[in-house]
Amino acid sequence: MKKQLLLIDGYNVIGNWPELNQLKLADRLADARDRLIDIIAEYKKYRDLDMQIIFDAMYVPGLSKKDNKHNLDIIWTNKDETADSYIEAYARQKQSRFVQVVVVTSDQAEQWTVFSAGALRISARELLRDVKRSKQEIKHQVHNYTHQSRVRITPWSQDQLLELEHLRDNLSDK
Repeated sequence: MKKQLLLIDGYNVIGNWPELNQLKLADRLADARDRLIDIIAEYKKYRDLDMQIIFDAMYVPGLSKKDNKHNLDIIWTNKDETADSYIEAYARQKQSRFVQVVVVTSDQAEQWTVFSAGALRISARELLRDVKRSKQEIKHQVHNYTHQSRVRITPWSQDQLLELEHLRDNLSDK
């Protein structure tokens, strides 16, 4: 089975997820980036995929750099490099018979470009739906686990429990 690598166009996702877009529109872009990183880090733990979030330097000028936060790679492109051009080149480099690159962007031109390089593409909204589905699955698993731990595991059969109940009732009558 091929290893999957998810490349996320950070600002594209921020602009397409309602919660994050509201932060961006309120001039809180740094908060939107941090929130996206937190959401994707949690998602990464559940889905156990290699993921990278790519931000272009147009909003954060400076040198290209790579951070690792919450075991998630965060890449800042060079000053004159867009996230799209970085993702296109990186997808071409990483796509192989052993690695399936999946690019998350709602930019249709970008989707077709990476698709022509052999990568798969999903929209930011599709990723949001999967993130929400993952949270529901986690809640369901936690609920099942906690419910399971409340159920007492007993070595007694139902007949033995009834017999013990009768003996208890007889003792309390005396």
